[in-house]
Amino acid sequence: MASGFAINNKSGFAIETEGLTRVFRNRWANTELRAVDNVSLQVPEGCTFGLLGANGAGKTTFVKMLLSSVHPTSGTARIFGRHAQDASSRRSVGYLPENHRFPTYMTGWGMLDFYGALSGMDSASRKRKIPEMLTTVGLDERAWHTRLGKYSKGMLQRVGLGQAMLHAPRLLVLDEPSDGVDPVGRKQIRDVLQALEQQGVTIFLNSHLLAEVELFCHDVAIIQKGKLSLSGSVKDLTSSGGYRVTACEVPEALISELATRSKAHSVEHGLLELMFSTREQANSAVDSLRANQCEIESLNAIRSTLEEVFIRTVSEKPEGVTDK
Repeated sequence: MASGFAINNKSGFAIETEGLTRVFRNRWANTELRAVDNVSLQVPEGCTFGLLGANGAGKTTFVKMLLSSVHPTSGTARIFGRHAQDASSRRSVGYLPENHRFPTYMTGWGMLDFYGALSGMDSASRKRKIPEMLTTVGLDERAWHTRLGKYSKGMLQRVGLGQAMLHAPRLLVLDEPSDGVDPVGRKQIRDVLQALEQQGVTIFLNSHLLAEVELFCHDVAIIQKGKLSLSGSVKDLTSSGGYRVTACEVPEALISELATRSKAHSVEHGLLELMFSTREQANSAVDSLRANQCEIESLNAIRSTLEEVFIRTVSEKPEGVTDK
């Protein structure tokens, strides 16, 4: 699906924020909530990017400022180099909100036709693209002319994704796109999004399904209490920097020697497992094992899951945040 929008973007970033802040004030109680606090973030064009955070962390407010449905208290947000409050910047964006409320009296076809018209598509283009899109998101022809009020939650997510993709946007902003979708459906949605990624579409998503994010996204950022706590590539963030070596038929004397060089070791059913901090230490152990004609079972890097990284991050207090 080639993009229908051509924007001369010299920045190279699909999304760029600088010091983005939103403060909600309660004048009656004389209190304020910093929902998003000085967030500076860059999402390169063509990237698959996941925004993570606990409930109430500020993710949805951040997205709403990108789409200019909420205005920042301070800071700036740009989409493809244009200010987010410039309506032209949003013509290249497809959006699926988390708690969408599509008109239940509409059919799947009628809904796509309506939203396609809102996105500026002409009648002929809509007529041509709608059946293709409904098929792409996995809705069979029986559902095309069924009212949305009779759709399951998973079907609503599918048709919602279809309306976000219909006008061939360059940027897809998806809030919990797999919510209510079964595992097979999540795989189908992931395949659709991966095909868009290969065509250069930037995909920015919020999701609490961290395993899905880890499978799909190249880069992630974690927001905690409105502040940016951590960002980087999934590969780098989930790499703990450790290495595991396993071998069998290792002499007792060599086990004792290697144990002093490792940070941890165990022997079970004749299989020796060694843990090292660096690749050089692991390779040195392999050399010693080979020199003693020991059988190497495996050598692999130890990785954390994205969920483990997330839990470690949100368990720490962001700089400048204190409990009251």
